[in-house]
Amino acid sequence: MKKLLSTNYQDWAFHTMMFLMRLTFGGLMLVNHGFQKLVKYPNLQYKFSDPFNIGSQWSLLLVIFAEVFCSILLIAGLFTRLAAIPLVIAMGVAFFLAHNHDFNEGEKAALFFTGFISILLCGAGKASIDSMMGK
Repeated sequence: MKKLLSTNYQDWAFHTMMFLMRLTFGGLMLVNHGFQKLVKYPNLQYKFSDPFNIGSQWSLLLVIFAEVFCSILLIAGLFTRLAAIPLVIAMGVAFFLAHNHDFNEGEKAALFFTGFISILLCGAGKASIDSMMGK
């Protein structure tokens, strides 16, 4: 019981949690969102949301970059914090601008936003390429 109520944590638990967060958030983003946008690119390129007035095609390309390529880097634990930045931005835009910070419509974006911020702040953990490279 004493261990259950303790606020201390073991290093292995932290690193395991960061590994699981990278796999879960990166994997779900890649499979459920990134690949879908990549496959449907020809249909989406002219009707995708354009919150920054750079054109719907460029907005879609930036989101695909974040959701596909940055998710792959996140899963591998390579340049983790750098890869998390575009994902945080994409999910922040999705939640705050595209869904007007409405939790009914933007619940997934809010959850991904929170997860990617956690990864950005905490890093990759020991089970990552970043750790093997000594970063």
